[in-house]
Amino acid sequence: MRISRPLARQLRRTLAFGSVTLLGLGLSALAAAPAGAAGVGYVRLAHLSPDTPAVDVYLAAATGSAEPRVFPAVGYGVVSGYLSLPVGRYAVAMRQAGAPASSKPVLTAEVAVTAGDAYTVAGVGRYADLGLRVLDDDISAPAAGRAKVRVVQASVRAPVIDVAAADGPTIADAVPFATTTPYSQVEPGSWKLRLNSTGGTPTTADVRLAAGTVYSLLVLDAEQGGLTTELRIDARGGEVVPAGGVDTGAGGARNAVGTRASDEPAGRDYPLVAAAVAAGTLLAVLTAAVVLLVRRRARRTW
Repeated sequence: MRISRPLARQLRRTLAFGSVTLLGLGLSALAAAPAGAAGVGYVRLAHLSPDTPAVDVYLAAATGSAEPRVFPAVGYGVVSGYLSLPVGRYAVAMRQAGAPASSKPVLTAEVAVTAGDAYTVAGVGRYADLGLRVLDDDISAPAAGRAKVRVVQASVRAPVIDVAAADGPTIADAVPFATTTPYSQVEPGSWKLRLNSTGGTPTTADVRLAAGTVYSLLVLDAEQGGLTTELRIDARGGEVVPAGGVDTGAGGARNAVGTRASDEPAGRDYPLVAAAVAAGTLLAVLTAAVVLLVRRRARRTW
């Protein structure tokens, strides 16, 4: 079928508009609202149960008909970046990886998001006693020239641990499995941390703490035995870090969104999922527009 010049111009305009719209949708999906934005809070998701298989995580507004966001095959030790969400109540559900969305969740929890606050919704504990816990993340800036750090204890191999700097201050004492300590303000700089557990071999971790930055130190069971650590950046200067960056020196085997380099399916770049959905929606709109233009052209020949 030959397309007339006027129709071709209309199609070019439509496609050009669509390209600009697609770029805008992609950037919107990848960008997070700035910290402190009116009516916006922050939620990230974590799998911190060592003996629990990968799960599909569903996040949806507690009221309303909007489709939930789905994060597939989230494995142990994975922590997402922060999602900026409108103020309100949200339901979080975990299902076994690959289970139908209609199946009964393994775990459910609800988080009330308030403006400017941040939360981590984590699956914690052993599989037999698994629970979803909502952690309040204190993203407020530390005192001038200081850093803030807390310990998230997710290791079964070390039921109770002490965390201290070699030849330096103690960060946390007697931290039981599946618990989180309050944030401590510490001097910034390069630290060698020593993790001690009753009856276990001490583990060391090199970390670099920057002034004005808030951290969570995850203590995890290593795949080859023993312990490993992940240093997560929660906030800088009182603003959340949406990408969930990891400082070099602790957790170097994971990338910026908290996924294991050897476990890529479990750690998809979650904002890109939103961008893909937006792209699919736009493609449907463009297709409909082209069909409509062709139909209009066809009617002129009747």
